[in-house]
Amino acid sequence: MFLDGFAMAGLIRKTFPVPPLGCNCSIIGDPVSKQAIVVDPGGAVERILGEVRELGLTVTRILHTHAHFDHFLASGEMKKATGATLCLHQDDQELWDMLELQCRAFGVPYVPVPPPDYWLKDEEKLSVGQVTAVALHTPGHTPGSMSFHLPEGGVVLAGDTLFRGSIGRTDLWGGDFDAIERSIRDRLYTLDDSTLVVTGHGPETEIGWEKERNQFVRA
Repeated sequence: MFLDGFAMAGLIRKTFPVPPLGCNCSIIGDPVSKQAIVVDPGGAVERILGEVRELGLTVTRILHTHAHFDHFLASGEMKKATGATLCLHQDDQELWDMLELQCRAFGVPYVPVPPPDYWLKDEEKLSVGQVTAVALHTPGHTPGSMSFHLPEGGVVLAGDTLFRGSIGRTDLWGGDFDAIERSIRDRLYTLDDSTLVVTGHGPETEIGWEKERNQFVRA
């Protein structure tokens, strides 16, 4: 169910998995201003930059759904190449500071990443040109997990909070099952049933499908 790239309702989106753990990286762009955000550049910086160039976009923000290493390994190189602002929720600062330890624990080479430039806030509106993403604090997988809702496109980028038929792990650093259940019920399942969910790993899904069939959290 991956969509290789599309434009709808004045929105450009391209989502694709990147190494080392198949994190879904998304490029969101405004077709008028050609400004863009990149969400979760987990790795393969040259691939990501190549996709940005092919779409004719300029990256102004780099957003992170959370601070596990596989979602931001390429963030430092992306910032160096584009000058974009690195954005994260402050509750994940401790995880960000643990990047080298996380990499060692999973046997992944450590790639230094500078500190975030900007702390995201719940319900904050992040605009690139005429495209707006609403930041939703959805803790549970990590304390600072965020989802990004794009009302114009009927899309939510849920990171590792919600998967197709499943939910994010809560047995890693800062995980909390009760918190992730609340986040899914109160922040994601309240979106329109037709909302497309871009997950942190694996296939995309829809809010209505998850409310009826998700084996961990049902509406």
